[in-house]
Amino acid sequence: QVQLVESGGGLAQAGGSLRLSCVVSGRTFSGSAIAWFRQAPEKEREFVAAISRTGDFTYYADSVKGRFAISRDDAKNSGYLQMNGLMLEDTAVYYCAADTNPPSVSSRYYYSRPSVFEYWGQGTQVTVSS
Repeated sequence: QVQLVESGGGLAQAGGSLRLSCVVSGRTFSGSAIAWFRQAPEKEREFVAAISRTGDFTYYADSVKGRFAISRDDAKNSGYLQMNGLMLEDTAVYYCAADTNPPSVSSRYYYSRPSVFEYWGQGTQVTVSS
């Protein structure tokens, strides 16, 4: 059974930073692509960022490009989302997701679809205040 556990959420001021972590257990982490999605109240879940299984490729939503950075550490079975320049509209529950059989060639469009990911974490709340 694959489990994903997020941490690092909390309250931050606008312009501040937070770093989210996602620990994956139960399967070889290195073969999986990892992504972050978020869902604000009364809104659909939306793609934030993804990183390929090799770490060579990263993909971002336009709304976070230049402010957020996704990374991974296979030795720790962990993925990360560094969030800088936080804005009020970044307030949401953030979910980590794993695609355990990613294609060899992929795109932002591919990773932007929640249906691609078989496993999800429970979510961590990020609240940005003015």
